[in-house]
Amino acid sequence: MPISAEQAHFLLHNALLPALKNETRTTKKILEAVPADKASYRPDECAKTANELLRHIAVAENFFLQAPLNGAFSPGGVTIPESAKTPAEVAAWYEETVNKNLDALSKLSGEQLVKILDFRGLFQQEAVMFLQFGLVHGIHHRGQLSTYLRPMGSKIPAIYGESYDSAAAKKAAQA
Repeated sequence: MPISAEQAHFLLHNALLPALKNETRTTKKILEAVPADKASYRPDECAKTANELLRHIAVAENFFLQAPLNGAFSPGGVTIPESAKTPAEVAAWYEETVNKNLDALSKLSGEQLVKILDFRGLFQQEAVMFLQFGLVHGIHHRGQLSTYLRPMGSKIPAIYGESYDSAAAKKAAQA
């Protein structure tokens, strides 16, 4: 059953935007934690490198945010500037782009949010529902990337509550 424009507006402002804002802050911390000198790390031959994965996360999350703004999915429409080479630079681009997209999303009308979008000919649904799909997609890949961090010699930031590393840093700061 389709949702109404009012329901879509309510869903965006009372559930999705707060969740997206929270999750993107966490994602930025994970992207920043990738050591630049270890970005070619991959846990297995068939896995993406840390660099490939962090760039995929940064692009895909913005891809899903821009679809409702554009009224359609635009393959290749989101690209990281060539100047963003290190994980820290990609994280900075990600933060700037996500914040711009979240601000623009907050201004969409209910009618724009219920426009039916087609995702690669696989399925169609209201634009607002693709925000949830993009959110889950990003969390999935962020989880993958977070498992790369310790083998690369990095610390794992707090994701949902403290991590071992963030608790140790907090304890050290208090000492």
